[in-house]
Amino acid sequence: MQTYILLTCNPGHEKEVITHLRSIKGVMEVNGIWGKYDIFLKIEHDAELGLDRFVEILRKMENITSTYTMPSCLDRAEA
Repeated sequence: MQTYILLTCNPGHEKEVITHLRSIKGVMEVNGIWGKYDIFLKIEHDAELGLDRFVEILRKMENITSTYTMPSCLDRAEA
């Protein structure tokens, strides 16, 4: 299952957060972005339980202040 997550982090810490995110298993894509959110994250995980665990990890990370999670409604095989 794929999920897209928008992250907000403390100002000036975007690069270190991005570097840390790239080391996490299941992360497919990470980009710094401009606007309301600071980071775009694309992950792959096992059903709902995998998503819950992943979001829990993100919310415990230093310098991440908020997350906005958007699970994909179609499996990659269905698209």
